[in-house]
This record gives sequence, structure tokens and C-alpha cells, in this order.
Amino acid sequence: MNIELTKKKCKPCEGGVQSLTKSQIEKLMPRVKGWALKDGKLNRMWKFRDFVEASSWLEKVKFLAEAEGHHPDIHWYWNKITLELITHAIKGLSENDFILAAKINELK
Repeated sequence: MNIELTKKKCKPCEGGVQSLTKSQIEKLMPRVKGWALKDGKLNRMWKFRDFVEASSWLEKVKFLAEAEGHHPDIHWYWNKITLELITHAIKGLSENDFILAAKINELK
């Protein structure tokens, strides 16, 4: 199911478009396993063995986000990292959030 999302590229968004509807979000949620809706954002937490492992994984997220031109909010607590995705320009969720979530799920 994630195949179609992971093959897409995030599109620049500087506002002027509508955020996804509740129905659209409900259809996309099963495609991003492990992510949840929290305060209108996609949210997921990962736990690692230690600080170094967390740091190494976050480095991969950094390069992926930069390549996609879409960046998560990051909360890092030693061996735990929580990512939040929202399209800030529209103050809501867009397909970009789901594309990036699906691609982050593929990181090892």
C-alpha cells in the first residue's frame, strides 16, 4: 500500500491550497503504519538502544526531509525521537505529510 506514496515526491507548498479533509486523511492513515493523528498532526515515536543509534537514524531523516523539501518537527529525548508532520503553510495536513511519513517508515 505504501508503494504509491513512497514513489511520490513532496510538492512545494507556500499556502493557497486547502488542507486534506477528514475523509481524505482517514483514507491515507492506513498507508502510514505506526503514525497517529494528534492535535491535527501526524505523530510517531521511535525508541532506540541509545543516544548514538537515535542520532544515526535522525541523520537519515534529516537528509530525506531535505531531499523532499518537507521537514518534520523533531522532539528528541536521549534514546527517543518523536516526529510530527504538518504542512505549516496551510496549518493542516497535506499529501506531503503522508509521503514523508511513508518514506520515513522505510528508513532502517
